[in-house]
Amino acid sequence: MTMKYPKEYLDEIRIRLKVSQVVGKYIQLKKRGKEFIGLSPFKNEKTPSFTVNDEKGFYHCFSTGEHGNIFDFLMKTKSFRFGEAVKSLASEAGMTEYRFTKSDKEKDLRFDKYKKIIKDYCDYFHEQLFDKKNLHALQYLKDRKLSENIIKKFHLGYVPKNNDFKNLLLKKYSIDDIKLTGLYYLIEKNQTYIDRFNNRILFPIRNLSGDVIAFGGRIINNTNLAKYINSPETEFFKKGRQLFNLNNAKDERPNTQEVIIVEGYMDVISLYNNGIKNVISNSGTAITENQINLIWKFFSEPIICMDGDKSGQLAAVRIAERLFPHISDNNKIFLSVLKEGEDPDDLINEKGKKAFEDVLNERKIIQTFLWENHVNQIDKNNPYEIAKFEKKMRSLCMLIKDETLKKYILEDFLHKINGLTPNIHSKRGFKNFKKPILKMLNETKKIHLQKKNLTRQDLIEFSILYIMIFYSGVIKSKLSRVSSLKFFNEENNNLKEKIINLFNEGKREKELENIVNKENNDLIKKIIENSNLQIILNKKNYEQIEEVLNDLIFDHESFENEKKIESLEKKIINNMDENAYSELIKLKTQINRE
Repeated sequence: MTMKYPKEYLDEIRIRLKVSQVVGKYIQLKKRGKEFIGLSPFKNEKTPSFTVNDEKGFYHCFSTGEHGNIFDFLMKTKSFRFGEAVKSLASEAGMTEYRFTKSDKEKDLRFDKYKKIIKDYCDYFHEQLFDKKNLHALQYLKDRKLSENIIKKFHLGYVPKNNDFKNLLLKKYSIDDIKLTGLYYLIEKNQTYIDRFNNRILFPIRNLSGDVIAFGGRIINNTNLAKYINSPETEFFKKGRQLFNLNNAKDERPNTQEVIIVEGYMDVISLYNNGIKNVISNSGTAITENQINLIWKFFSEPIICMDGDKSGQLAAVRIAERLFPHISDNNKIFLSVLKEGEDPDDLINEKGKKAFEDVLNERKIIQTFLWENHVNQIDKNNPYEIAKFEKKMRSLCMLIKDETLKKYILEDFLHKINGLTPNIHSKRGFKNFKKPILKMLNETKKIHLQKKNLTRQDLIEFSILYIMIFYSGVIKSKLSRVSSLKFFNEENNNLKEKIINLFNEGKREKELENIVNKENNDLIKKIIENSNLQIILNKKNYEQIEEVLNDLIFDHESFENEKKIESLEKKIINNMDENAYSELIKLKTQINRE
């Protein structure tokens, strides 16, 4: 007995995969108008006679008369059986394999019933919107500048309070089947089912095949209830996998690689009403990896357009950071944030289509958006903020899954960081840096920068040694961390190890100071002359001295890591050394954890 795949399953594969996408893996295609052309896979030829039409969903060979869809193509060119072609294409489309088990068949039956209940509900309350009793609801939509045609196009509805539609449903379906749709919720106290969308405008949410599988609802009276709600997740509706209006927007893919992602249902409908049809919404939830991968099946350049309020701007950054790891050379993301107080619905209705398109023209590719957002948050004269910023940008880069793209975006960020701090290694670097909390350390650094015969690292090591000798009580709590430091100057490192050994031998503070001074007189003199901490730390309490020590240790650790990273990056830039790149990733991962 031949197994038959459900029509909805096959339709979903066809919708998710362009014919050119499947055929293009085996044949070199060239774009010609709305079609693609190439050499026939069915006949040896020098002049292309093979065409692909994504809009109509078929290929045609004028040399042989061969014609078909994506399933036919694999069956005829790869000798696949139909089931093999379906499995291969379902996998490519990111869908689970259909196995023809008893549970699969039962699930199909449940889905059929689920769709019928949802459709009955949708149709009934669409009609209610135009009922004379509910003119206030229709007027609300007209006040939002929606035409009757667009209301019907999206099959919007209205759910009057205390309606009795559940009783009509119970004449056709069981209460258990109705419960599975999430349209009603139970009040335990009196065992009464309440319509979830009471007194709300109804926005049908459709799957890629155009079936209504859930709803969004907008309250139209002033109330303390949530302005917008969605259907709860059900067996056939997963919020992180659905996108409002993608079933319509996908039809625009022959004309553009761009799709606009907005926050709300009304944003989508208002833009569509004004002639912008390649628009979708994530229905007020955070865009997931599943959703962006689904979008990329149809559009390679989505534009995320967020409201101009503070929450919208913060959400844009969160979304960008969440999706950044998934970009590739073929799949990009752009972001556009409206001005304060604006949203797409108001902007296009008040200022027109051109004003909204002008905003889109100012969109930023995701890596530029992230760079500009984070760099604008820092004081560019503050080395500590610069260091934190660099770590942040490096950590974002390390998450990119496309290894080749990761290399070049990292290189771009590093180049920009170098441009951001052109004087970082000069004697005048960060001369305007001001931060009251680190005022003591600032004074030290100003003096250090005047020492022409010593490196910056020498001065940091001298300062740590000064505290170890003359403020050994502070060192006790930091002994483990100081022990792990590897001083660059061998003489300095030997003295550090000697002091640590004396600590471990239980020498008292004054005894330790006397031994060190006696055995290392010349080096101690050099430390005192160049560290200048005797001035800075004079009359400072324990906590303040510990604060200076923490900063010095951090400086030393950062400097050591900077040197390692600098060396590895030079290797990568010069010859793309894979071993160096792996070592670089490990080091950066360690730094980010710290």
